[in-house]
Amino acid sequence: MAERMLELASKQEGFLGVESARGADLKGITVSYWSSLDAIEKWRAHPEHLDAQRRGKSEWYRSYSIKVGAISV
Repeated sequence: MAERMLELASKQEGFLGVESARGADLKGITVSYWSSLDAIEKWRAHPEHLDAQRRGKSEWYRSYSIKVGAISV
């Protein structure tokens, strides 16, 4: 599922990249980078992404959260 989400996300307008890390305890974090809030909203509303989020919450994760922030350089 993660590979499919990366494949889909990378085709979305505004996608800049993604980084993931997972520890030995299997806890992990994934950070995706987007060019705008509009691009984030479009990705959030993608039907396959919505399905993956629903499945993640019900099948794979005990805890799940999403945070959106801006990065300035």
